[in-house]
Amino acid sequence: MTTEEKTFSHVPVLYEECIENLCIKANGIYVDGTLGGAGHSSGILKKLGKGGLLIGIDQDDDALAVATARLTKIKNEGIDADFCTFHANFAEMPEVCNRFGVEKVDGILLDIGVSSYQFDTEERGFSYRFDSKLDMRMDRTNDFSAYDIVNSYSEKEIADIIFKYGEEKWAKKIASIIVERRKEKPVETTFELVDIIKAAIPASKRFAKGEGHPAKRTFQALRIETNHELDVLEDVIDKAIELLNPGGRLCIITFHSLEDRIVKQKFKKAAQPCECPPSFPVCVCGKESKGKVITGKPIEASEEECETNSRAACAKLRVFEKRL
Repeated sequence: MTTEEKTFSHVPVLYEECIENLCIKANGIYVDGTLGGAGHSSGILKKLGKGGLLIGIDQDDDALAVATARLTKIKNEGIDADFCTFHANFAEMPEVCNRFGVEKVDGILLDIGVSSYQFDTEERGFSYRFDSKLDMRMDRTNDFSAYDIVNSYSEKEIADIIFKYGEEKWAKKIASIIVERRKEKPVETTFELVDIIKAAIPASKRFAKGEGHPAKRTFQALRIETNHELDVLEDVIDKAIELLNPGGRLCIITFHSLEDRIVKQKFKKAAQPCECPPSFPVCVCGKESKGKVITGKPIEASEEECETNSRAACAKLRVFEKRL
């Protein structure tokens, strides 16, 4: 294993549950839209045989390089299936598939959120645990970063983002101090931002039971805005369902309530699209169901998995099946 592969350590969450719910066919075509370190994709590729194809997509070049190496090693061990990887955002799945001559697929997996590697790499600027430049870009080919939000958005825009995406009740105070501080000099590093957050939150409230680090919510909010995560997620679900073959499945893992709410609502709308008033005896709007929701309640990690992988504690898996 190379130094780069060792560094890119990421334990796939709800691994067995994802593999089971994808209902993998040996000759099927599957898309991992959030390839990461190929944790889930390794399992998918191993279940594929002759005629099978795995398409891996990731917007992080580091992830793509490591995943490609790992999948190549698995294929070289005697797997008859093919795989290809591509640098893109998962919202571009239809275009990526078309590039490889694929019109429909049998299963899609999306593991939403940030990888352990991204959190643990100082220079990526995702974590309040390291002193580094404010960045938080999942795709480093993009010019826009968390630095731009903190130093160019208005006080109201910053407060709205922190409140909406971080559900932080001290959002207005945090935004106010950010704007005051940046009058003197730009807010350039993660630790400078942490100091601002601590100044905004009363000492007695900073480490309230069950709340975690006081900067957690603000950093989450800035990361979501930097990468347009919720907009992309909402946009991709309909595209993904349309891309599926009849009977194909879409599996989505989320890590906080805002993401899970979007997936739940979009799946429900796809399964029950009728907009006719309840008083109508028959549907006249002409909108047909695209399939069914397999998971009435989201699948969550077992106690055993949570003990070995803390990231799994807030993970939720929801599954949708395209109509036959």
